[in-house]
Amino acid sequence: MAGESDLTTLLRSMHPVIREGDYVYALWPHGRPLEGNIEAAVREAEGLTVVLRREEAGRLGLAYDFVAAWITLQIHSALEAVGLTAAVSSALTAAGISCNVLAGFHHDHLLVPSTERRHAMEVLELLGQGVVLRTEQPADRESVLALTAAAFSTSAVTGLPVEGVPAEVKLLRELFDSDDYLPEFSIVAEMGGEIVGHVICTRGRVGGLPLLGLGPISVQPHLQRRGIGSALLRETARRAEEAGEPGIALLGSTEYYPRFGFLPARKLGVSAPDAGWGDHFQLLPLKAWPDGASGTFRYAAPFQAL
Repeated sequence: MAGESDLTTLLRSMHPVIREGDYVYALWPHGRPLEGNIEAAVREAEGLTVVLRREEAGRLGLAYDFVAAWITLQIHSALEAVGLTAAVSSALTAAGISCNVLAGFHHDHLLVPSTERRHAMEVLELLGQGVVLRTEQPADRESVLALTAAAFSTSAVTGLPVEGVPAEVKLLRELFDSDDYLPEFSIVAEMGGEIVGHVICTRGRVGGLPLLGLGPISVQPHLQRRGIGSALLRETARRAEEAGEPGIALLGSTEYYPRFGFLPARKLGVSAPDAGWGDHFQLLPLKAWPDGASGTFRYAAPFQAL
C-alpha cells in the first residue's frame, strides 16, 4: 500500500506511540562482528553507528552519551512525503526539545531526550490538532491584543457583550511594558500561522518571596474547549518548574483550575489581594515552594488599577 503524502493528513493522523525503555546511540567497534539486538544502524565513513536499548548497550560494553525515548509516528508516510519532518522538528524545537529522526519504510521514528518523553508526546498530540506552542515575540503583540479582545468580548459574569474594549486588553498592554514582564512566561498557541491562544505570567510577590501571577489567559472563542487553554497552563507550569519558580497564583474558577494542581491560596498561608475573592484566589505550589511562606500576594503594578 502506498504511503500517505498529504501533510495535513499526516499531521492529523500521525498517532505518536512511545516505545518502552530507553535507547542510545553508540559507535560499533571497528572490525567487531555485529551481535545483539540492534534496532537501527547507519554506516558512515567514520564508522558504524547503532541504536539499541540502553541495557543492551551496557551488556555489549558500548559507550554512549545520549539517552533517548523512542517515539513512532504510526501513520504510514510515503518516503517522498514533503513537510512532515520539518513540521515535527519545528514544533519540538519551539518547545526546546532536541530530536533525531529515523525514517523507516512504513513509519517515521523520533528519538528525543528520555527526560522529555512526556513533554514531547504532548507537543506531538497538539501538533496533530494543528497547534504549536511557542514564546511570544514583540511582533506578535497586536495579534495577541486582538485575540484578548475577542476572548473577553463577552462578560463571564453576565453572559452579555462587553461594551467597548475589554479591560483585559488594557491590562495586557500595560503588562507588556511593565518592569514585571517576564518574556519567557508569555506563551502563544499558533494554528496555521494564526495566534489562537495566549497566556502570560508576570512577577508577583508575597513579602520577599517572588512568585508568578498568571493572567490574562485567552483562547479564540470558536476554539475554546479543545484543549488549547489546558496546554498553555501545562506549558506555563513546566517552564516555571524548570526555572525554579516557587509557585503560580491566579484568580479563577474553583472547578477548572484545581485539575492542574491549583489549591485555594489560603491553605498555603497566602492571602488574596482582595479578601472577597475567597477560594477563587488559587496557588500552584512547585518544587521550590518554601515551608512556612505566608503573607498577602501582590500582583504586578498594572493589576492595581483594575
